Amino acid sequence: MPEPEATRRAAGVTESSRANRGWWDRNADEYQTEHGTFLGDARFVWCPEGLDEVEAELLGPSEELTGKDVLEIGAGAAQCARWLAAQGARPVALDLSHRQLQHALRIGGSFPLVCADASVLPFADGSFDLACSAYGALPFVADPRLVLREVRRVLRPGGRFVFSVTHPLRWAFPDEPGPEGLSVSGSYFDRTPYVEQDEEGRAVYVEHHRTIGDRVRDVATSGFRLVDLVEPEWPEWNTSEWGGWSPLRGHLIPGTAIFVCERD
Repeated sequence: MPEPEATRRAAGVTESSRANRGWWDRNADEYQTEHGTFLGDARFVWCPEGLDEVEAELLGPSEELTGKDVLEIGAGAAQCARWLAAQGARPVALDLSHRQLQHALRIGGSFPLVCADASVLPFADGSFDLACSAYGALPFVADPRLVLREVRRVLRPGGRFVFSVTHPLRWAFPDEPGPEGLSVSGSYFDRTPYVEQDEEGRAVYVEHHRTIGDRVRDVATSGFRLVDLVEPEWPEWNTSEWGGWSPLRGHLIPGTAIFVCERD
């Protein structure tokens, strides 16, 4: 099968969802093989920098998670949901990719797994106390406000939603872990999606860029209050590379942005 062509072009809601569902179904095995050790089976890691919810407590103190209904969006193999269950929470792990959720079944757990699009959540209003997403859904959707509004709908009043995404600054740099990834190669303000497409021009993978200001406005106009914006620094213990994330780049420019939001 020919390698897909990488380009920058428009990609709408439906095309992005269809492309990314297919990509994650095809690549879930390789992803879990490559990153499974770093992620663990029951850890809550927010980002390639290795920020762990045990220390960060972005969802709140771990002792206060007991009995909370928590929705994990873009759960993959549900490592975060598994950790939440160990703290006494009642998680639900949702992912667009059926194959990713098969890995969640392989690892095991007694919580529900749901295959669905994050922009059309199959839950009643006010079903959850908390929601979280570690690099799930938000980087890949054409209109993140659809997801944010759905998350707000299924959260109870005062509920918290925490999500991590590639730091928007990274879009101005090549996605390379070495020195070549330290020079600006494009405009930070160019919001044209990154698309990989097949020979017929059909998208097979899509990522969408939002500036920091865009993300803040998305949060505010979707009925959330931004409580914190966390930019994890690269820790000395982390010597691993993950795509364009590396110790070299991590010590110089941010790689992840984590938005801590509360429902109005």
